[in-house]
Amino acid sequence: MLQKQTILIVDDTPQNLTVLGELLREQYQVRVANSGERALRAAHGEPRPDLILLDVMMPEMDGHEVCRRLGADVDTCDIPVIFITAMSSAEDERHGLDLGAVDYITKPFSPPIVLARVRTQLELKAARDRLSQQNDWLESEIARRMSENLLIQELNIHALACLAEARDNETGLHIVRTQAYVDILARHLAEHRRFRAALEGNRLAMIVKAAPLHDIGKVGIPDSILLKPGRLTPEEFKVMQTHPEIGAAAIDKAIDQSRAAVDVSVAQQHVGAFDFLYLAAEISLSHHEKWDGSGYPAAKSGDDIPVSGRLMALADVFDALMSHRVYKAAMSLEETTRIIVEGRARHFDPDVVDAFLACRDAFATIAERFADPASVPA
Repeated sequence: MLQKQTILIVDDTPQNLTVLGELLREQYQVRVANSGERALRAAHGEPRPDLILLDVMMPEMDGHEVCRRLGADVDTCDIPVIFITAMSSAEDERHGLDLGAVDYITKPFSPPIVLARVRTQLELKAARDRLSQQNDWLESEIARRMSENLLIQELNIHALACLAEARDNETGLHIVRTQAYVDILARHLAEHRRFRAALEGNRLAMIVKAAPLHDIGKVGIPDSILLKPGRLTPEEFKVMQTHPEIGAAAIDKAIDQSRAAVDVSVAQQHVGAFDFLYLAAEISLSHHEKWDGSGYPAAKSGDDIPVSGRLMALADVFDALMSHRVYKAAMSLEETTRIIVEGRARHFDPDVVDAFLACRDAFATIAERFADPASVPA
């Protein structure tokens, strides 16, 4: 059995309360209040009114003030109010409607008119409630699907990154840690005058999201070099130095194939996805460049190196120094810090080093939290 809709009648005249109550009680659940203060309390009580019939002329607090307070309260602003009054001028009606009332019923009451207007406003209220519920469900469903899509994107990114990592059984949680380090540096530098433009809007988040793909090019390095248990020869190192270009070329190819597979209009609608891939290619290509121009593959220097690559460079080196390898022991935080500071304005952007020093405790926390099982930083 459907629950009856609730109507709150507010009038300081007992006779009016009786007449309206008897008229409406058969079809609706009726509550009454004989003053403005009681009306406001009743509007917050249970069962909550679906409609309020509100007398205008009441002592102490008139109907206009009650209506104003109801409309200003987030808990009651959606309850429709019909004024009941002996005042019937156009100006009176306009004033009441301006305050938020949905209709006007003049005294003396005409039962058919009261019932018709009450029914109309309750039907409208029910329709609005249904629409609101549907909108709430749609918003919830959209949020759920967006969250799911973002999770799928993250899983795909990490799956690609792990494809390269899987060929190097010593890198452990390297991609997790380096992504966290890039995030720390980027957030610290987001308002820095030299970095603001490169990290504004959603670029910061995209750089962090793309960071795990920095070594994707290692899939193209022969096992004899990638898995060599010791230091590389100069010839082998030259081959290893090709992995940034291999990774960037693979991502560029993915971009070209994706653009070719969709209409131009679709590509324009999803430009953010391509921007992300461009950033991933940028990070892959530039994270081994050095501030003084002695890096690879293009020997870029200073501000010619993209910000994303400068952040990734420090994160990558920090993690490599702090991690155990078959050819070296893990270094302490102090020794790692010393080497990074020595690389200021040589290997690394000076401001990125300064950001690292300001956030070193956060780096240490990440290194400890995501330490490889067989290698806990000293």
